[in-house]
Amino acid sequence: MDTYKNRPGFRLALFATLLALVVVLLGAYTRLTHAGLGCPDWPGCYGFISVPQTDAQLAHAEANFPHAPVEAQKGWNEMVHRYFAGTLGLVILGLAIHAVRLRGRDGQPLKLPLLLVAVVVAQAAFGMWTVTLQLWPQVVTAHLLGGFTTLSLLLLLSLRLSNAFPPLQLPQRLRLWAALGLALVIGQIGLGGWVSSNYAAVACVDLPTCHGQWWPAMDFANGFHLTQHIGPNYLGGQLDSDARTAIHMTHRLGALAVTLVLLALAWQLRAAGLKGLAGLLLAALCLQVGLGISNVIFHLPLPVAVAHNGGGALLLLVLVTTNYRVRASALPVGASSARERGIAGESRAELAPTVITSPSK
Repeated sequence: MDTYKNRPGFRLALFATLLALVVVLLGAYTRLTHAGLGCPDWPGCYGFISVPQTDAQLAHAEANFPHAPVEAQKGWNEMVHRYFAGTLGLVILGLAIHAVRLRGRDGQPLKLPLLLVAVVVAQAAFGMWTVTLQLWPQVVTAHLLGGFTTLSLLLLLSLRLSNAFPPLQLPQRLRLWAALGLALVIGQIGLGGWVSSNYAAVACVDLPTCHGQWWPAMDFANGFHLTQHIGPNYLGGQLDSDARTAIHMTHRLGALAVTLVLLALAWQLRAAGLKGLAGLLLAALCLQVGLGISNVIFHLPLPVAVAHNGGGALLLLVLVTTNYRVRASALPVGASSARERGIAGESRAELAPTVITSPSK
């Protein structure tokens, strides 16, 4: 139907969303291969646009960065990530220019593309600080969250431009469950970033216990000391075993809370008739839980660890879609829209107590 025809810019927004997912995975690969300092400067690499290769370039790198010998593989891991991130930034800038040109047209978002530009600028700053502050955990975690924020906003923009969701009758309680699920997943992603930036992923190598205990010795004060001073280099981490164990166990407990809430949300979605969305949520949840367990059992193999980051991104995207869907069409239980009932002639006073009108398309 023409009513639900995709708006201009939809395909570009969808491409940007997929590209952002690739950037998130490349960032995880860079971090997990310990290549975050593969280039000791920013935005170039030892003063060049690519990793030094010729004898003259290597001599220049050795003279100007004597404490950071060139490791070509790590340097390329970092630079490939930067190339893709830079391309994504240009695509988002294109989306913003497109939005400005079409401003004022019915249903064409303007604030969201401009917000994305601001987020990308912030991300570039965090990318620079990640290098200049030598992998300071606070900055690394913020940089990771910024990447997931970019991905989520791009999906939201794609959903708004798709114009593909007709109004439905949905219980209002779904909005609360969906919002709670999204908040918990965001918190869990932040915890995952804190685990990774403090090298706490293998702090516990057994399941369901840790060090053979249900509640091992843990140092939460140092594990979550968010105002710690900037050190000379955080590559490999600086926390002791008890602090890393505290971070790891908190992430496990967070995973349990997320699982319980998302299972309840999936049940609510199924009961409301959104079986496809419920099934997608369950599939993403099972995948992510399975990958998390595999990380512990197999001691953080690189492909599984990268996939775990991708699973977190997928779960977040499903929650963003769920929240968009239920907020765009939530109605009180037993009520229906004026469009569906064909009662447009009734007065607004008669409709107000029972109907929440769906957003116009």
